[in-house]
Amino acid sequence: MSTPNSNLTPELAEQQVIMEQHALNYGLDFFPTIFELIDADQLNAIAARGGFPVRYPHWRFGMEYESLSKSYNYGLSKIYELVINNNPCYAYLMRSNGLVDQKLVMAHVYGHCDFFKNNFWFSKTNRKMMDEMANHGTRIRRHMDAVGVDKVEDFIDACSSVDDLIDIHSPFIKRRADRNRYQFGQKPEEDEENQSRKFPAKGYMDSFINPKEKPAGDDETDVEELGDSDTQRRRFPEHPEQDVMLFLLEHAPLAAWQADVLAILRDEAYYFAPQGQTKIMNEGWASYWHSTIMTREGLTPGDVVNYCDHHSGTLASSPTRLNPYKVGIELFRDIEDRWNRGAFGKEYEECDDFQARRDWDKKLGAGREKIFEVRKIHNDLTFIDEFLTLDFVREHKLFRFGYNDDTEYYEIESRAFPKVKQQLLNSLTNMGRPKIVVEDGNYRNRGELYLKHSYTGVELDMNYANDTLQNLHRIWSRPVHIETTLEGRQAVISFDGSDHDIDWGDEVPDMEQYEEDQ
Repeated sequence: MSTPNSNLTPELAEQQVIMEQHALNYGLDFFPTIFELIDADQLNAIAARGGFPVRYPHWRFGMEYESLSKSYNYGLSKIYELVINNNPCYAYLMRSNGLVDQKLVMAHVYGHCDFFKNNFWFSKTNRKMMDEMANHGTRIRRHMDAVGVDKVEDFIDACSSVDDLIDIHSPFIKRRADRNRYQFGQKPEEDEENQSRKFPAKGYMDSFINPKEKPAGDDETDVEELGDSDTQRRRFPEHPEQDVMLFLLEHAPLAAWQADVLAILRDEAYYFAPQGQTKIMNEGWASYWHSTIMTREGLTPGDVVNYCDHHSGTLASSPTRLNPYKVGIELFRDIEDRWNRGAFGKEYEECDDFQARRDWDKKLGAGREKIFEVRKIHNDLTFIDEFLTLDFVREHKLFRFGYNDDTEYYEIESRAFPKVKQQLLNSLTNMGRPKIVVEDGNYRNRGELYLKHSYTGVELDMNYANDTLQNLHRIWSRPVHIETTLEGRQAVISFDGSDHDIDWGDEVPDMEQYEEDQ
């Protein structure tokens, strides 16, 4: 199943065949995988571009490259593996790594590739994204040649600040009527001549690729003047729109090149979204399999110490942040152990004898089958919600962490299981990003953009909020507003093109205290 690659040394090519066969023997199912052997500098350059060697040019990729290079040169960090969700999968091996590390990375990569192919949340992603990224780069370079590098880069800056304002569930939920990307929107009565003059375009790009021709002699604008009365007021969208990027594509006054750039960044945002939704599971699954394959099949006696040193470094816990590798692998191991012992279900949950629960073993042996099922259907949010248990939290000493205004330090707030689990779920909801929707695209009947933030106890960072409003104004070309909660009060933050303003409203009850009272 492997793809021959002359870039690998004969020794590494042989190890790829061996590690791939071990992965297949354990039941992993993956796309053909191509390993590239590259230098550390090349790996940092590719990592800076999100894993794609050929991508559109932008200054932030250079900045990321400088950061990664300095961190590597100073011995602060090192990239061991980089793998791309594609068919075939592409993975990169650092030339300076030893043989044990290369085998570990190969086993880890096959875990990722299996996850990419079989996890439901990746099922809608473009499996030819390597080619698509190259096409995106070509299109943006053409726009740079036509209108100027600085102009395009400035617009990419504006679009990049809103590239997380998408509807991550829209690929799986029918929000609007189906429309094929090559269905050009003709009415049935349009004649064949008009249809043949249409160019292929995605739905939201059709108005830019195939603009309507103005009737001869009609010099008046077809924009209808809106009055001040409620009956004349035209409000859109009819329902709050979570895909802010799509709303901007469909309604913002964009030039054709701007619409194309925004569409490119939106497509890439949806490609990367499942990786944000499954970080804990994906890294945990890959770590589980590199651990299993290496300890059972891939190590010689002389490799053990070297392997353990690097494996423990990958899974090291930190008092200030959650390690997705550690949480993921331990939770998969816990699920496997519980389903092997039958430690689940009503009978087990109702047992309040600590000794009986600890020694519970019905010898079901269903653990391996269960973790493959979990890998297939869950994302991080449902993974934690379904399988994080009180016993697991106690065993791994998880706690709720928060900022103490009095001491001005981050401290342990609680070890209570419900609060620990809820904080984890909150951090994973919508990939940990604020949920923001378009409430009104014709606010005050002036064509202003009004957004609404779903407040869940965490306030918006004002620096980010102000900068994002400025960038939204560059795209929308009219004043923009966002409704949120600040300092326990409703607030509307606005930007009119020159000044920021906050309109304060009523007090908002403390959500956590309200939940506790209930």
